[in-house]
Amino acid sequence: MTSNPLPDAVDLLLEATVAGSFSRLGYEVRRRLEDWEDPPAGALAGRRILLTGATSGIGRAATGQLLDLGAEVLVVGRDEQRTIKAVAELGVAHPNGTVSAHIADLADLGAVRKMADELVAFGAPFDAIVHNAGALLADKTMTVDGIETTLAVHLISPHLLTERLMPLLRPLARVVWVTSGGMYSQGLDVDHLEMDEADYKGATQYARAKRAQVELLGLWAERLAPTAVVHAMHPGWADTPGVEKGLPTFRKLTGPALRTPDQGADTLVWLLWAEEPATTTARLWLDRRPRSTTRLPGTGTTDEERAHLWEWVAGATRVPESP
Repeated sequence: MTSNPLPDAVDLLLEATVAGSFSRLGYEVRRRLEDWEDPPAGALAGRRILLTGATSGIGRAATGQLLDLGAEVLVVGRDEQRTIKAVAELGVAHPNGTVSAHIADLADLGAVRKMADELVAFGAPFDAIVHNAGALLADKTMTVDGIETTLAVHLISPHLLTERLMPLLRPLARVVWVTSGGMYSQGLDVDHLEMDEADYKGATQYARAKRAQVELLGLWAERLAPTAVVHAMHPGWADTPGVEKGLPTFRKLTGPALRTPDQGADTLVWLLWAEEPATTTARLWLDRRPRSTTRLPGTGTTDEERAHLWEWVAGATRVPESP
């Protein structure tokens, strides 16, 4: 990315405040001032992309944009009827690409293994994997595998899915985690990653899971090199069904400042077609620029804690031995 003093200065001013950077204002100012490049027609023609959580919100908006660029998108959803309906609607609205439905509840590691094994058996390679599915819950719930649901959906299932699909990644493939600016509020403490039921707060557990996603980027980059590059992006404040349901007070207070799902999806889609993201790896992005992974004192992470996190997540993905 070519440095330009005025956009760089304005970006720094926006980034100095959460509201200025994460809101619709930040998106609109950066897009106009930096004269963002539009993708060329057919930029993703022939590219095969797996995207989780695409029946609504940012995932659905991103799928539509990817289809418009000619991609083949495999949409992963947990609700069969809802996923099939969304895929049918997306196919009609965006006929330049092809879209298919694949059913797996990311709160069920057995279902994730089954879907991944079916994809591997089919054998068609992937150009990208996008981990977008999310869960922000008011109360603590546990999965069938005995894992807190937020951690299972955001952290453990994406880890398992990436690991299982590694043999299918084409050279220069891109693996992207859709994280959240909420992760800036939390440091990484693996031994207290899962909140106790008595102290459980859905937004805090969500932020901890998102922090953990970002802290694994470097280790995944090492694991996937030189075949694939690894990135995370956060969409800023976007008006999605997840925000409406999980953060109703926040949505009420910030409504006019929220980005549309399409605006929230822009950097995600850019990471899949632009040249710059292929030349680097293990970065966190917002509005087409790499960002720091910390904003608050005391939220930095050591290499030892990252290694501890990797072992914890890897252990959670292992199939228990039969008695």
